[in-house]
Amino acid sequence: MSQKIENAVALVTGANRGIGREFVAELLRRGARKVYLGARDPASLADLVALDPARLVPLKLDVTNTADVANAAKIATDVTLLINNAGFAGGQGVISAPDLSIARQEMDVNYFGLLSLSQAFAPILAKVPQSSIVNVLSFLSLVTLPLAGTYSASKAAGLAASRSIRAELLAQGTKVVVTMPVQVETDMGRSLPEPRLQPLEVVSETLDAVEAGVEEVFPGELTRNVAAAFAADPKGVQAHMSTRLPA
Repeated sequence: MSQKIENAVALVTGANRGIGREFVAELLRRGARKVYLGARDPASLADLVALDPARLVPLKLDVTNTADVANAAKIATDVTLLINNAGFAGGQGVISAPDLSIARQEMDVNYFGLLSLSQAFAPILAKVPQSSIVNVLSFLSLVTLPLAGTYSASKAAGLAASRSIRAELLAQGTKVVVTMPVQVETDMGRSLPEPRLQPLEVVSETLDAVEAGVEEVFPGELTRNVAAAFAADPKGVQAHMSTRLPA
């Protein structure tokens, strides 16, 4: 199964910055008919909406707020492509963290937010012959970086959920694509070591996967190199990552 981006109606969560903004721009370039832009503060979307007011629709959407999610599903009833891009990284370890507040926030956004949007929009996506959910995860879905230990756990949970969502939605014809980049040149990723992927690399290859019917994507040469090393020696890659400890 695959889906054409041209004439698709997309919803992008976390659309106001980083990878989310690039998704919006690339969807426009590829001929999407309409793009709903989700952000906690719709005012932060004003300059983005100005790019194409006829096709871009701002939405107040905190993915951890059940009322916001329900309202988005009532408004965006024509969505054919859901992009769960919103994410949060607190940058802390597991044992070294002073408390569980950051870990809970990471799970709320990166796991429960993804679940909430997927549940809310699954019936909408079922109405059309071609539909997809894209979940923006991380290579840390597969390996653990101790200095971002709780974030790694939330992304691993996101991957497990994505695979179950894919299985459950197979019968209705909704494709579930996960993209798992390594470090990206965004506000969230700038604390990670260079080299870093450009957001356009992640977005372009992820949307290519939607159109090609690919389920799990390692976007960018940098990610593919790490993925190849992991496939050859998963314990070795994890051992290397495990040397990156919290301060």
